Amino acid sequence: MISAWGGGQMQGGAARMRQWRKRVYEVLERDAVQDATARVVHVALVLLILANAAAAVIETVPELDAHYRAELHVFELVSFVIFCVEYVLRLWVAPEHPRFRGFTTSQARMRYAMTPAAIIDLLSVAPFGLVLMFNADLRTVALFRLVRFMKLARYSPGLSSLVEAMRNERHALFACLGIISAVVLIAASAMYVAERDVQPKVFGSIPLAAWWAVVTVTTVGYGDAVPITLAGRLVAAAAMISGLVMLALPVGIIASSFADVIRRRDFVVSWGMVARVPLFAELDAGGIGEILRLLSAHTAQPGEILARRGDPAHSMYFILSGEVQVELKNGIVRLGEGHFFGEMALLSRTVRSGTIRVLSRTQLLILDGRHLDDLMARRPEIRKRIRDLQGAGTMHPLKPQGDMTTEELNEDDGPRQS
Repeated sequence: MISAWGGGQMQGGAARMRQWRKRVYEVLERDAVQDATARVVHVALVLLILANAAAAVIETVPELDAHYRAELHVFELVSFVIFCVEYVLRLWVAPEHPRFRGFTTSQARMRYAMTPAAIIDLLSVAPFGLVLMFNADLRTVALFRLVRFMKLARYSPGLSSLVEAMRNERHALFACLGIISAVVLIAASAMYVAERDVQPKVFGSIPLAAWWAVVTVTTVGYGDAVPITLAGRLVAAAAMISGLVMLALPVGIIASSFADVIRRRDFVVSWGMVARVPLFAELDAGGIGEILRLLSAHTAQPGEILARRGDPAHSMYFILSGEVQVELKNGIVRLGEGHFFGEMALLSRTVRSGTIRVLSRTQLLILDGRHLDDLMARRPEIRKRIRDLQGAGTMHPLKPQGDMTTEELNEDDGPRQS
């Protein structure tokens, strides 16, 4: 019995450890919707990264470094400890990452350690470790410490999308780099032929002329090397025009890919929200795709009233980001990212039982009632699904803050979380 009791204790301890690991993963990766702890941790880490970048710059100013040297050293020590803890925790929770759940614990952590994000995390703590081991001056590794700024890519969806866009178009970008290199080489060779006799110190060889070609093709134009012959000026004119065309290629490629990544990300988010709505949960991919085409986007500003109590119901809403407040008779419901509301009043063609007020800048997807009617006419399974849910009594709203009677609860618009 003692052995069995000890085994049960070990299993219980392992289960609690896995729960803690999952919770830490949710906080570090913001895996849960509306997680206040995760939001605070992420904001704090972003501010710490920005402060570290500012400190690395300040330390290169002799007057500021001399005046605040002790404070900067203490700040670097605190940052080193925090980033080390973050790195160790991310290694610890690596088995919870969907990409590594098919591997053993050690394999998951090893594979995570080899990812670009983990390598950047490791490099962000390496400078201070070098200072401790070799007693070096912090200013000697100031530029290397700026690698911490790259950690912002993890916390910024925009930066992550830009990196993904460049990775997706890397072959095209390498091709553009090859074309630009060829144009530089041709321009340098042509300028060498045209100006080598009159300006041997500037254009006396192709490597010397290559500096002028790079500056000209990239449209920087320092003016430290200028052709003086007619042939040289013609070559320069052709190089400048070619440079404008060449630089437009990678810019257009990255811009197009970036927009495509944003569209795909928004589509996936919208798909996930619609698919989790009980009303549409059993639809096939074609049905959900048809609903997505009917949704319209709207950005609401703080203080905006989306609907007032007693107004006819015309639409249902999905919250992509931000927060709204539903003011009911005997309470208030606050809804944030991932929530949807308004389907009950829309389906029953009743008036709104609460006023919907925007609390912060909110991005919404709106499904108009007329579009829902047309969709139900084309897809009878949606109409049947509505009747089944209403008949089963499963379409109940969230309970607001405050006491409400059953009758008041059932007549509410039905705010719920997807």
